[in-house]
Amino acid sequence: MVPSPLNEPERRPEVDAVFDAVVVGAGFAGLYMLHRLRGLGFTARVYEAGGGVGGTWYWNRYPGARCDVESMQYSFSFSEELDQQWDWSEKYAPQSEILAYANHVADRFDLRRHIRFDTRVTAASFDEAAKCWRIETDRGDKVSAKFCIMAVGCLSAANHPPFSGREDFSGPVYHTGEWPHEGVDFTGLRVGIIGTGSSAIQSIPIIAQQACELTVFQRTATYSVPAWNAKLTPEYRSSIKADYPALRAKARARPTGFYFPFNMQPALEATEEERERQYQEAWERGGLPFLGAYGDLLFEKAANDTIAEFARRKIRSIVKDPATAELLCPDNVFGCKRLCVDTGYFETYNLPHVKLVDVSKTPIERFTADGIEVNGVGYPLDAIIYATGFAAMTGSFDKIRITGRNGITLAEKWRAGPRAYLGVATAGFPNLFTITGPGSPSVLASMIQAIEQHVDWMADFMAHLRDVGAATVEPLPDFEDEWVEHVNEVSKVSLRSTCSSWYVGANIPGRPRVFMPYIGGFPVYVQKCNEVMTNGFEGFVIDGANAGNEAPRVRLTERWRVPLDIEVISPAAVAARRVPVV
Repeated sequence: MVPSPLNEPERRPEVDAVFDAVVVGAGFAGLYMLHRLRGLGFTARVYEAGGGVGGTWYWNRYPGARCDVESMQYSFSFSEELDQQWDWSEKYAPQSEILAYANHVADRFDLRRHIRFDTRVTAASFDEAAKCWRIETDRGDKVSAKFCIMAVGCLSAANHPPFSGREDFSGPVYHTGEWPHEGVDFTGLRVGIIGTGSSAIQSIPIIAQQACELTVFQRTATYSVPAWNAKLTPEYRSSIKADYPALRAKARARPTGFYFPFNMQPALEATEEERERQYQEAWERGGLPFLGAYGDLLFEKAANDTIAEFARRKIRSIVKDPATAELLCPDNVFGCKRLCVDTGYFETYNLPHVKLVDVSKTPIERFTADGIEVNGVGYPLDAIIYATGFAAMTGSFDKIRITGRNGITLAEKWRAGPRAYLGVATAGFPNLFTITGPGSPSVLASMIQAIEQHVDWMADFMAHLRDVGAATVEPLPDFEDEWVEHVNEVSKVSLRSTCSSWYVGANIPGRPRVFMPYIGGFPVYVQKCNEVMTNGFEGFVIDGANAGNEAPRVRLTERWRVPLDIEVISPAAVAARRVPVV
């Protein structure tokens, strides 16, 4: 891909330029936001820290990186032409193919010329007198915009634990979320990988094929389900494309924002033999839908114990060394942390050159010049990989000094945990929108569908503000407080709230423990957003408008007004807030 001359390293800074909107980030959220803004006649500039589009899929190039939602659904749904034009090659698309798709979208909709790459936004300040945002970048750009839209991603700020002696190690150190674009050849090397979350589970089987020794340092064992990835046949793709809109509509009505068979029957009402048969069938289908084997798995501990023990038996049957198998068996709630999807992960530990080191009770003490030391034992290494995840949900916000009314920064407001109304906006920061922000389904739904719903809703809101001549909009504190309380209350219904996971920021020392995504289900959340819009953006104060809070002209959000899928969410389940979530 030949870069635009506007994006060459020596480009001149943009100073005093004025836009209707500045978008931070050119991943799927930033691309779609830009497309919708342009379609509504808004002027927009996108600033992207990376050298290309794709966001998560631009940075995460580690071996084995791929999506855990089936590729035919992990794609934009706004354009039937795009659906028909693009062909996915595998059940679960690899990183390179998803990045190619992002580039195709950027070119197909002529988005690149509005994006400035290799440019990191460093500050965004609301000018109360001018009622606009002043945005600054590390390239010297100083521009203003009525709206500032954060499309920074939920998992984009890499977590680098401050291990003692980090600078002493003589070999290269990598992070799975910041992988070299030219790739890394581990042939014949002694490699250490820290962490056993999703990126480790995907990369370990491939790195093990190259390294002469692979040492995995595990703090917490992780549940993982086989992907059973496969090439997609032309016949299968054609069958989906023949009625893509129907699949998209069914997906929007599901708690996760993507469609798969779901059994609402309670596990505790089935016999042991019935449960075993159901779990085995779900295991053989593989992937995240494994959690859909029964409807009560994330709500009843006794039910969850049955699927957790099934998964542990699978691990013990795969891993030949009993001691290693036991270390790999999680003892927490199944699905409490993000469920992983793998290809040959547990089988890798049967290889003679792969070693598992437990650091749960005796943590990594230090890096040395030639490796890592744990409990007085040295592990000689030629290369080290951090598979230590991200400062989820808010980490990318922390990298930008965002200042709202009265000089209050977003970091100060969110010190005790993020606070946002519907996850889209936060009181005291007018005209600031957060795509898939904390308090929205985000990482608990199919991300692209969550992005599209947010962008369409925000775009309709911004067009309405233009229609009525409004200068600013922001949430009312009382409504924001009520929503944050609701998010917290709903999280307690699910067993997910019982874990020390990145959902609550537990992987980052010193972070407040707050359940950040909305766990009540994607369609329930969408219904709430639709109600807020229909009621004239209830809960927002619109200043400078020629009219009060009134129902807007709906331009883009009509496709999100779908009924709840009664097959999966009965009225009783909704009333009890017991909504199944993968």
